[in-house]
Amino acid sequence: MNPLAILNHLLNFAAPALALAVLLVLVSHLFMRKTAAAHGWVAPIAINFVVGCAVLVAGLAWLGRDGRMLTYAALVLACASSQWLMLRAWRG
Repeated sequence: MNPLAILNHLLNFAAPALALAVLLVLVSHLFMRKTAAAHGWVAPIAINFVVGCAVLVAGLAWLGRDGRMLTYAALVLACASSQWLMLRAWRG
């Protein structure tokens, strides 16, 4: 496999984590304006992206295959939990 194909595979592997990270931050800025505005855009997207990539790698290692629904469910739960923790949503 040439380097361009490897890059294409890596980008496609990380795309769900990036899309979910951007959507989570966008939705939090729409619905939780006061708390989300204090955190900005770049840092929450980066943190959610790293958490999402870690979950995707763990799912690949554990299940032996990319793209399993269990991995995607864990991706959503992990990114939502990290966003909830960053916004300190337990305070109300």
